[in-house]
Amino acid sequence: MMSKGILIVVSAPSGCGKGTILAEILKSDEFYYSVSATTRQPREGETDGVNYHFLQKDQFENLIENDGMLEYAQYCGNYYGTPRDKVFQKLDEGKNVILEIEVQGAMQIKKKCPDAVFIFIAPPSVQELKRRLKKRGTESAEIINQRVSEAAHEISFAHEYDYIIVNGELDKAVEDFKTVIHSQKLRSESQNKFIDEVLNNA
Repeated sequence: MMSKGILIVVSAPSGCGKGTILAEILKSDEFYYSVSATTRQPREGETDGVNYHFLQKDQFENLIENDGMLEYAQYCGNYYGTPRDKVFQKLDEGKNVILEIEVQGAMQIKKKCPDAVFIFIAPPSVQELKRRLKKRGTESAEIINQRVSEAAHEISFAHEYDYIIVNGELDKAVEDFKTVIHSQKLRSESQNKFIDEVLNNA
């Protein structure tokens, strides 16, 4: 019997290595990465359906009006959000669906999908986060300080999540992520169908 997949909501401040962790997790075909939708224009090298689902403003607003978005927000005049249908389709197919979203969106989903698993990826310290951002060498000191300030704000919401994974060492963080998902599958409410099947065949 095919079991339903797990909805996994992942948030982390910029520079925490979230993308690197998820790249390792997504090597397994039991996971599906949910591609967000946006009304902004594609940037050079971006592909529709891979980087984002690029929608017109009226398309996006129509989805909002018809409860077609699990979560959404506006940034700099553009909409960003998670289309509902594809997420639930993949869950019904038994895939574990990963939503990589900001804290604001995660809190919206928490109200709509209380059964989802919420994982916050944190740096070992704010100082280490600042060091990693500097190491990138792609942003000014002013932007780095702004990102660190935003990170501190996001980290203050970590207690709203079910699990906190500290990304000090990549291998350990990846293993911790896998452990969380494995333990979630073993929870009694996730095994109800299996128990019913055992009792029906007793």
